[in-house]
Order: sequence, then C-alpha cells, then structure tokens
Amino acid sequence: MPEAVKIINLISRLSLKFPSLKKELLMARIKMQPSEFLQKSIRDAAIFSVVLTFFSFFILDKAKKSKILLIPALIIFFFLVFRFSFLKIRASISKRAREIDREVLFVGRYLLVKLYSGRPLLNALMETSSGRGVAAKYIKEIVDDIETGNPIEKALEDATEYSPSEKLKKVLFQVNNALKLGIDVTKPLESVIHDISVEQELDVKKYGKKLNSVVIFYMLMAVVIPSIGMTMFIVVSSFINFSISFRVFLMVLFLIVMIQLVFISVFRAIRPNVNI
Repeated sequence: MPEAVKIINLISRLSLKFPSLKKELLMARIKMQPSEFLQKSIRDAAIFSVVLTFFSFFILDKAKKSKILLIPALIIFFFLVFRFSFLKIRASISKRAREIDREVLFVGRYLLVKLYSGRPLLNALMETSSGRGVAAKYIKEIVDDIETGNPIEKALEDATEYSPSEKLKKVLFQVNNALKLGIDVTKPLESVIHDISVEQELDVKKYGKKLNSVVIFYMLMAVVIPSIGMTMFIVVSSFINFSISFRVFLMVLFLIVMIQLVFISVFRAIRPNVNI
C-alpha cells in the first residue's frame, strides 16, 4: 500500500513536468486526468519496451553481438513508446481541427441565420448543436456546459481556449466578445464568417496553382518516363539479346506502384481543408 501511494505521488509530480498536458487532453477530448494518462503511458511503455527488448535479444544473439546492448535498447524503447503516446494526442487534436475547419463555415452561417431570425443566442446555439458533424458536436458541448449552470460567457471562453480549430476559435471569440460588450452579435459574427470564407477561397485558388504543377510533374514521372523507359528498354534489350526476366518486370511494377502511392499522398497533402 505505501508503495502504491509513493507511485501515485511520483506520477503526480511527474505530471507537473507537462503543464500543457491537461489542455491537450481536453482539446483531444480524451477523458483522462494528466496523472491517469501518464500512468497508462508509463505502463504501456514498460510492456512494449520489454517485448521489443525480448525480440532484440534474439537478433543480437544471431548477430553474435554483446548482450550488454540490451540495456540501452530497453531505455531507448521505453522513451520512444512513452513519447509516442504524446504524439497520439497531437494527432487526435490535428484530426479534430481538420474536421471542424471543414464544417466551421456552415455552422457559423447557420448560427448567423438563426440570430438574424430573432432567436436568442442560447436558443441559436442549441439549434445549431442539433446538426451533424464534429463542429455541431462541439457546439453541443458548449450548450451542455451552459445547462450545467456555467455562465454563457464562461462557457464560450472555455470553448475558445480548448478548441482545436483556430477558425472556430475566431468565431467563438467574436461571439463572446460581443456578448461581453453588450453589442449585437450578428455584425462581428458576419465579419469573421466573411473572413473565413475569403480565406477558404484563397486556399482553393492556391490549390489550383499547386495542382497544375503537381499534375505536370505526375504526368512526367508516373506516366511518360515509365512508359517510354520500358519501351526503350525492351527495344534495346532485343538488339543486344538481353533477356528480361519476370523478376525484373515485378521490380518495375513495384516501382511504378510506389510512385503512384507517393503522388496520391502528395495530392491529399496539398488539398485544402474546405468542404465545397
């Protein structure tokens, strides 16, 4: 029992070394306290590092290397797996940010329409939260926070701070700022929605310019060079009486497939995060 208390105290002190962990967990919507997350990460890192070190033992044994290398290997595996758990948080935050950014313009316009129709802000938020998508679910969390007794200004302020999307932060900040100043919410909300719309239009135009260059490069590297190269190779090999084995064709096919996959990744990476 005293050992368990010592471990808990140690993990609690360790959580102080990661001051941003609590905020990142909230942004990723991981329902764990920092100490709980660290405890799970340490446990997983210990298990996986032992397993990886166990397999490393056989590799070193087969390679006739010193087993003393297992000690630094165990330490390296532990810290790599431990840091990987933090990378998963950031990946989750990035994923939620992309999903919200894709929908924030529609959610903002829907909220603006409800406000123009005369709905109070809370009612407009409640109706907006009934929609589908990640952004609507985030608005639903704000409504739930208000219904638990939190003031609407505080709920919007917390939602702004813990929003993974910078665009949604702008929308919520303008709404909350107008609410605090006691002015009409529709004007600043309409302004920020217009700014986001212009920003997305610029992203689409930039994407068009990038796409033209990438398509030309794709046609050259993935279509023209492989087809002409294979044709020339077959013609030249017939003159010099060089036999082409099936293995060579498989290697060329594998290379072409890899080039195609690389370009697919490039096309996905440069695509703007807008829903049009």
